[in-house]
Amino acid sequence: MNYIWHYDSPLGGITLASDGEALVGLWFDGQKYFADTLDIEHQEKMLPVFKDTCRWLDNYFSGKEPGFTPKLSMRTTEYRKRVWQILLTIPFGKTMSYGEIAARIAKDMGLKQMSAQAVGGAVSHNSISLIIPCHRVVGAGGSLTGYAGGIEKKVWLLQMEKDTCSKVGSIWQHNPQAKNNL
Repeated sequence: MNYIWHYDSPLGGITLASDGEALVGLWFDGQKYFADTLDIEHQEKMLPVFKDTCRWLDNYFSGKEPGFTPKLSMRTTEYRKRVWQILLTIPFGKTMSYGEIAARIAKDMGLKQMSAQAVGGAVSHNSISLIIPCHRVVGAGGSLTGYAGGIEKKVWLLQMEKDTCSKVGSIWQHNPQAKNNL
């Protein structure tokens, strides 16, 4: 049995899904591939993983790096899991290109190269948006490419993270002791 919960974000409704233990989905309502890992039969019920995820989202949308990850279960192929694990390493306020991810996977697999387009397909099917930060993946030269939630949401998310990092960097630059107070 799957369970769902709804969260109201500054960018609109978000649907969370769980298998009862871990988060299996997080989608902006109506996004491409919406609920693609959600069982047809499900019920709405608040669960501990949803409480953790809502706390994560509250922190994130207040402009703070959440500092923890709710329990996740990736319902996907091994290849996509490999890509999504790399996405989890992209720091708040930073980006990585499809090509960089492809090169990393190729190296890990002992291959000469890997297709950036294949990486793009795996990124676009990320069923746990925001927490697995697919919005931080950019095209060659930093170009903004598609986002299942909509390019305007991707721009907003990246700008919010950049602004947060800029503010923190400015505070640290002008008051080095401030970093110790975070």
